[in-house]
Amino acid sequence: MFLWISANIGTILVSLALLAVVTGIILGMKRDKKRGKSACGKSCGQCPMSGSCHKF
Repeated sequence: MFLWISANIGTILVSLALLAVVTGIILGMKRDKKRGKSACGKSCGQCPMSGSCHKF
């Protein structure tokens, strides 16, 4: 087991870093949604989902 970990330490570290970045992005998006912020910028004129996205 230790031999496998030492042979793949680079891959393991990169995977953990990517997992941390993705987790941070998801948590940030959830926090913004709870605060009422939107990722689209609320310019719904050209958006095909404008009727179901924001309640004005």
